[in-house]
Amino acid sequence: MTVFVFLDQAYPDGRIVDASKPQVMATDLGATRGDGVFESMLAREGKPRKLQAHMDRLATSAASLELTMPDPEQWHRAIDTAIANAENPGAELVVKLIMTRGVEGAAAPTAWVQVSAVARQSREQREAGLSVTLLDRGYNSTAAETAPWLLMGAKTLSYAVNMAALRYAHSAGFDDAIFTSSDGMVLEGPTSTVLLATERDGVKTLQTPLLESGVLPGTTQGALFETAAAAGWTLGYGPLVPADLFEADGVWLASSIRLLAPVNSIDGTPLRTTSTIGSALTAELTALLESAL
Repeated sequence: MTVFVFLDQAYPDGRIVDASKPQVMATDLGATRGDGVFESMLAREGKPRKLQAHMDRLATSAASLELTMPDPEQWHRAIDTAIANAENPGAELVVKLIMTRGVEGAAAPTAWVQVSAVARQSREQREAGLSVTLLDRGYNSTAAETAPWLLMGAKTLSYAVNMAALRYAHSAGFDDAIFTSSDGMVLEGPTSTVLLATERDGVKTLQTPLLESGVLPGTTQGALFETAAAAGWTLGYGPLVPADLFEADGVWLASSIRLLAPVNSIDGTPLRTTSTIGSALTAELTALLESAL
């Protein structure tokens, strides 16, 4: 069962609506142009995880689109209402925050919270890992700086390209994809952040691509980096090229719902993630991430 709660000034705790019936206007610019932003987070035992990080990123994305954010407290109350009305509030849940520009000429954005169960596939991929393919994103790694109107690094509703990339990967027999830039840099997955780790002479290093290359700042990556640093890991922010993935002791796709999914192979070539050292790194990083949630 999916729960929808709209932010509405007339309803301090949010307005619950029937998820089986139409609720958004057909002329809403989120539907007609993908003009809006969103966040997805995990809830456990009735509590959303990394809430502040997701709220901060939602505000940053909204500012990129010149959207006026509702008051954070209004979001918080609507989130609590949606979780409380879930079929099983204590289970693992996906909590989505969605905000559109509304209909043409609207005085305020349309905003709502959506809560549903975590898909079984997401849980399975945490354990079994992924086969991925590398896909050229079509931009060079400086596009975020030279063309800010592309909104790279913002989490917008314009996800058609991301979903097309996943469909393409699935049609070719892969579970997921990793984007690369036209100048050969590793970027991110369609719905995830890329992480890689190496262990050399007892020194463990955890890396992710350069934020300046236009990737979305990952809330899961941020939480893991914080706990890994406290545990003595060395951290790095690229730049990374595909060869770095093949030479690493472990590669993962990190996201708020799937958490840390090991990458077992890239374009059919096995990675070291499945080795003894790679498996140990997966177990250690998973434990560190769990402690951060």
